[in-house]
Amino acid sequence: MTSEPGGGQTPGEDISWEDIWQKTVGRISGGKEQKSRKIIIWGIVIVVVIWWVASGIYIVGPGEVGVVRQFGRFVSQTDAGAGLSYRLPWPVQAHDIVNVAEERRAEVGFRTIEAPGRPARHVRATDEAMMLTGDKNIADVQVLVRYRIDDPVQYLFRSEAPAAALRVNTEVALRSVIGQMTIDHAMTVGRPEVEAGTWEFLQSLLDDHLTGLHVAGIELQVVDPPDAVREAFYDVVRAKADRERLIREAEGYARDIVPRARGSAAAIVEAATAFRDERIALAEGEAERFIKILTEYRKAPFVTRQRLFLETIERALTGTEKFIIDPATGGNMLQFLPLTGLGPEAVIPPERGGK
Repeated sequence: MTSEPGGGQTPGEDISWEDIWQKTVGRISGGKEQKSRKIIIWGIVIVVVIWWVASGIYIVGPGEVGVVRQFGRFVSQTDAGAGLSYRLPWPVQAHDIVNVAEERRAEVGFRTIEAPGRPARHVRATDEAMMLTGDKNIADVQVLVRYRIDDPVQYLFRSEAPAAALRVNTEVALRSVIGQMTIDHAMTVGRPEVEAGTWEFLQSLLDDHLTGLHVAGIELQVVDPPDAVREAFYDVVRAKADRERLIREAEGYARDIVPRARGSAAAIVEAATAFRDERIALAEGEAERFIKILTEYRKAPFVTRQRLFLETIERALTGTEKFIIDPATGGNMLQFLPLTGLGPEAVIPPERGGK
């Protein structure tokens, strides 16, 4: 028996045991391969399913918020710092991680260019920086805006480009504030007003546009006139600053010298008043004393004259050196030769002395 091409045997031919063995072993090995293939396929399917289910796990770190979308629509929000969270796998649900604690920066009127190995440098953005002031002057104004994301849902779904909207609204708010003041005021004492007014107007614009952004601060970097007239403006500003300084110095001198003058005047008035009172008191005392002496004199004229004489002599001779001469000398003062207090220069020279 011989084999036909269709796999059958031709009648009358001998059977080959070798062919029978190969066919039997081939069927067995083919069954095993098919079973192994099914196991591998099912294993791959299970792994894919596990991976697909596990793909819904996500991590929300500190300062971050997770926003879950179902078929593109917002469905839930995960609190900041929640750690491991789960949502249905894609394409049913997806999530976005938004950092709400990070403080971001926006530069209006300039750009910071950083190069590896070199210090950062600032380049003016002329279209943004040049603004018209209230006194019809052109000013170069540059600000730095510090902001953060306050509402992740509005940030992701309500505004198409929140960062671009922030830059445009900052320029609008800044131009509005600068346009209401003179360039001299903006360059000198008006800088805090520019920052406060820009912050308030910008935050209202961002809230109206539903950007979900919160302005943390406005830092005014530069308020300068154009380059062609910058030095002239600086001279004017310096002159005004000198004027204010001199005014303050004059006011300080006035506050110092006026109290001194008033104090000196008060002291002089007090001294004059005291001198007047003293002289009046002395005059009244002398008059009272004279009246008393006159009364006593009228009672005993001789005794009063003698007492007045002695008191006068006592006042006149007080503190003077006195000498008593014996009346027996006849009162001749030439006989008295004072020898006390005489030095060598007081000695009479021999040629002028008597023999």
